[in-house]
Amino acid sequence: MNAQAAPQAVLTRAATAETTADPSSVMTLLADYGTDGSGLTSYRSTFAKGAVGAPAHFHTKASELFFVLDGALRVLIDDEVKVLEKGDFLLVPPHTPHAFAAAPGREADVLFVFSPGMPRFDYLRLLGRVMRGEAGFEEIKNSSELYDNHYVDSPVWQAALQDAK
Repeated sequence: MNAQAAPQAVLTRAATAETTADPSSVMTLLADYGTDGSGLTSYRSTFAKGAVGAPAHFHTKASELFFVLDGALRVLIDDEVKVLEKGDFLLVPPHTPHAFAAAPGREADVLFVFSPGMPRFDYLRLLGRVMRGEAGFEEIKNSSELYDNHYVDSPVWQAALQDAK
């Protein structure tokens, strides 16, 4: 008989959760697939007014869920830019190009969930180091396969970012 370990509850307390920050955002690491018994990956990000979150990219294995806890988040979905407000939910399926930033002149507080999960906290830590100037973007490009983050060119997203300036 093949006995599998029963899934365990994952509790992450706000007071003790690991965070990674740069001048325009703070990411609170909540659950990392495979390292804490959860079947998903989840983190919370708070963005300063108009702060850019992620350039256009897609995932091949996971769907990415966005839930806006407060403020407003501007999101690229394929070739459309939409603004998500407090309480809005978005699920982006695999292979769908997407990007996000706090809406112009607005802050954003967003819960992100990847399902199925995969270990991504090291990617988020790397992203924080790049945003703080402690590592180069080349390291992120080199980690595309490992973290299932595949960057794409999006003239629509670039135009949206320029229009916000």
